[in-house]
Amino acid sequence: MSDIKSIDWLERLQKDGYCIIPDLLPQSSIAALDADLERDFTETPMGHGDFYGFRTKRFGSLLRRSRWACDLVLQPLILSLAREVLGKACDRIQLNVAQAIAIHPGEIEQFPHCDHDMWEGAKGEHEYLLNVIWPLTDFSSSNGATRIYPGTHKRPVESLDQLGDPMVAESRPGDAICFLGSTVHGAGPNSTEDVRRGVVIGYSLGWLKPYENLWLAYPPEVARNFPPELAELAGYAQHRPNLGNYEGQCPSILLREDVANYPQATDALRPEQLAAVHEFAEARRSKR
Repeated sequence: MSDIKSIDWLERLQKDGYCIIPDLLPQSSIAALDADLERDFTETPMGHGDFYGFRTKRFGSLLRRSRWACDLVLQPLILSLAREVLGKACDRIQLNVAQAIAIHPGEIEQFPHCDHDMWEGAKGEHEYLLNVIWPLTDFSSSNGATRIYPGTHKRPVESLDQLGDPMVAESRPGDAICFLGSTVHGAGPNSTEDVRRGVVIGYSLGWLKPYENLWLAYPPEVARNFPPELAELAGYAQHRPNLGNYEGQCPSILLREDVANYPQATDALRPEQLAAVHEFAEARRSKR
């Protein structure tokens, strides 16, 4: 999965529900991303709500705000972890969110939660998503570093009293804080005079409705400039059978210049479905 020496990050994820991979991207790349987002951080208003926070700023659509965001989404080790974690329950993974978050002085601790609770489906048989937080500034116990509750991905949590003590994800730009959608976590309080900035990149099962509306965030005129793998993660791909199609075709046709006025609807089925449908159709055709 990776050439990072002798550390099985997947094993750590599965055992503890999280892992922090140090120095995964150059600090210079993170600094360039942070600089590109400076105006967005300035202009975005504070959130409104006890979950989003009243002293926290959030905005998405990062792939059209900075070319450096692509490096985070397509980081090879992270993608391999996402596919290992999610691939047994889907045909392909998708981008779930690319969001910047700034926790300002005076913000309180965020409600501890599991991100997979945004979907109502049954839990426990498989993971729904993998999140990765990339610090843009140093994360410390006093400025709002994410608090993660190890092992909560393996047991139901019915009360906050059951959580125990969190692990505070102290880290720096270039590190990657990875955690499962089933792991309880939440941002910490910011008792300093400084703003804690970070970016969360999330990957989910390809058949789920994503947290961020990808097609509004990255319409064809934007996604047309993406590398093919990035365009697929951003929604310009079908998930078999035929999910997310455009006029019966893969939506990636919208990234071409010569989109037909009347596309030809074409099957996109899983192998076992294709075989069953073909056998059925052949038998009916033979009776004509």
